[in-house]
Amino acid sequence: MALFLHFGPNTFTDSEWGTGHANPSVFNPTRLNASQWVHVAKEAGFSRVILTAKHHDGFCLWPSEYTDYSVKSSSWRNGNGDVVGELAMAAKEAGIALGIYLSPWDRHESCYGKTVDYNEFYMGQMVELLTRYGETKEVWLDGAKGEDEKDMEYYFDTWFSLIHQLQPGAVIFSDAGPDTRWIGDEAGAAASTCWSLFNRSNAAIGGTDPQYSQHGDPDGTDWVPAECDVSIRPGWFWHASEVPKSALKLLDIYYTSAGRNCLLLLNVPPNSSGLISDEDIQVLQEFKELRISIFDTNLAKNARLNASSIRGGNDNPQFGPYNVLEEGIYNYWAPQEDQSDWILYIDLGESMSFNVLQVQEPIHMGQRIIGFHLESLHGGKWKKVINGTTVGYKRLLRFPTVESQYLKFVIDKSRADPLICYLGIHMDRFSVTSFVSNTTSQAYVNGGQVLQQVVYNRSQIVQTK
Repeated sequence: MALFLHFGPNTFTDSEWGTGHANPSVFNPTRLNASQWVHVAKEAGFSRVILTAKHHDGFCLWPSEYTDYSVKSSSWRNGNGDVVGELAMAAKEAGIALGIYLSPWDRHESCYGKTVDYNEFYMGQMVELLTRYGETKEVWLDGAKGEDEKDMEYYFDTWFSLIHQLQPGAVIFSDAGPDTRWIGDEAGAAASTCWSLFNRSNAAIGGTDPQYSQHGDPDGTDWVPAECDVSIRPGWFWHASEVPKSALKLLDIYYTSAGRNCLLLLNVPPNSSGLISDEDIQVLQEFKELRISIFDTNLAKNARLNASSIRGGNDNPQFGPYNVLEEGIYNYWAPQEDQSDWILYIDLGESMSFNVLQVQEPIHMGQRIIGFHLESLHGGKWKKVINGTTVGYKRLLRFPTVESQYLKFVIDKSRADPLICYLGIHMDRFSVTSFVSNTTSQAYVNGGQVLQQVVYNRSQIVQTK
């Protein structure tokens, strides 16, 4: 998971898309503490922070040599401040990865609309950001642009080459990759079938079919996994009138993003004082406690396992079924090659209640599984619990609570011999969910009246849907 930080003049003008004409003096976060931002991210379980170094208004959160519309023209730190620099230092000290958002659309810069001039300007700013602040793990390119804005041709391929030259370890995000793609909405929800495979030739930055982005492409020739970006508040920038989503809502989003083979990119905007607000921090902590409560306990941890086959024979531990109870992607169960039955038999040792299935593929070996299902034994008869489609790095499926001792995980269809590196059986006592028939792979969230109340430390979550 990564934490998005939308911050700039919009924070002070109660705006989302700034005009590019706000006086730089409005930017004055008197208590700004980038170390607090990083601490909040790390404590909540996020491994990366991504800052809007320049949003659509063109205001730069670092002292760029290419424009005076930046922190150097503000009163903050007497014009000597550098938000990007402070965040980069804080992130490095905390062991958190740094990402940079640099908006292609610039509503302030006068050369915007002049193709050659603006592309040179943009690449100059990109060089500043990628050479001054140490290692950058992600560069985020937003395809947004107002309908009545000037026509502008971006030299994307040239930008991509420049970024990879300056920061070889960085991934580049845009609607169409090249390294990671937008999921097609800002709700934090991937499709229930989500492939990391993609055809970049079928996509254009600012003009990709959202359905194609949501699903990916099993026949795709490019590896472009998806990111689900969503804000903890109604807006992307901080507004005094807005409140954060509940921890239970974030948990729902987690299931439909990280639980569907995507990176969850959660926006938590600093406020006008330059700090992440206390109410946002509390929700993030509650969200963390929910995840720990559900996923730190794998009910199958001490289960007895058997497999329909094992590559190299039943006595080969290298590819044996017990590998799926170890966390990590480098140990996995592999069936014999050229088989058509792919089944893991699970004996929990005693009858247990559960309502969440977690499955992971060793993603460095590719995304293979097309369809699978889980069955449980009742009165000597196997009953289907839930169907699923793609797995990828991680798949989480919720279903009505089942009580059983014996389970059967069945892979129905796969692009190649399937591989499983982790399988978890969990109990989620917090989500309020309604479901359709178990002949479909989807578990629909949001239905009915709330009935769950959870208390953590000094706070109480009460959620009505």
